[in-house]
Amino acid sequence: MAFTNEQLERYSRHIILKEVGAKGQKKLLNSSVLIIGAGGLGSPAALYLAAAGVGTIGIADADEVDLSNLQRQIIHATKDMGKPKVLSAKESMEAINPDVTVKTYQTFVDSETIMDLIKDYDFIIDGTDNFPAKFLINDACVMAKKPFSHAGILRFQGQLMTYVPGEGPCYRCVFKDPPPKDAVPTCKQAGVIGAMGGVIGSLQAMEAIKYILGVGDLLTGYLLTYDALTMEFRKIKLPQHVKSCPVCGEHPTITELIDYGQAECDGAL
Repeated sequence: MAFTNEQLERYSRHIILKEVGAKGQKKLLNSSVLIIGAGGLGSPAALYLAAAGVGTIGIADADEVDLSNLQRQIIHATKDMGKPKVLSAKESMEAINPDVTVKTYQTFVDSETIMDLIKDYDFIIDGTDNFPAKFLINDACVMAKKPFSHAGILRFQGQLMTYVPGEGPCYRCVFKDPPPKDAVPTCKQAGVIGAMGGVIGSLQAMEAIKYILGVGDLLTGYLLTYDALTMEFRKIKLPQHVKSCPVCGEHPTITELIDYGQAECDGAL
């Protein structure tokens, strides 16, 4: 494909990077990323992926925009209240970059829908806010051999890790099972500083971009944590692939997807 003059100008700061160049920008334009959750994490991730020229971006979320979202979910505006989040997100992404094809899925992601959702995408971003969804996304991506970025935020803290099939532990290798109900406070109970979504969601977008380009070191085999109050990042080396993991181990015991029940808006820390 040949770039138009407008594309050459739009992506000029990418194209001059030796790690990207024209070849890398074409990779981005020919790639696809699915974002599950158009909230605090999915908002910045979606905006940056659209701006970067990721050619096809899917966004899945069943909710509508409400006033309490706007403190952190920057892809939505006050005028969008009551609108499906996926439509609000699509409008914002297309306003940034008309090159991008945005596919919307206004649906609850569950064990019956997720495999069909992720099958056509190169990379998955977990922008959800509850443990059942995080375990479901992990298990589906492991079974479908799809790379994905996990993240979670709560109060002034955030964390993320990246799974690439065959290259490191999955989310369940590290956390094994969802915590008991009410063991971890929800963000409605404990709160979350809005800008935390911007920090961690942007890092998820960066992981997706690096994966597509094939450059740099991904957070495969590592958990990156961030404490905004102390301004400290910690990169924690995780155990290598856990042979006894029930989903990606040598003898998996989880061979079908499971829907867990738990309150929404849980942090992941």
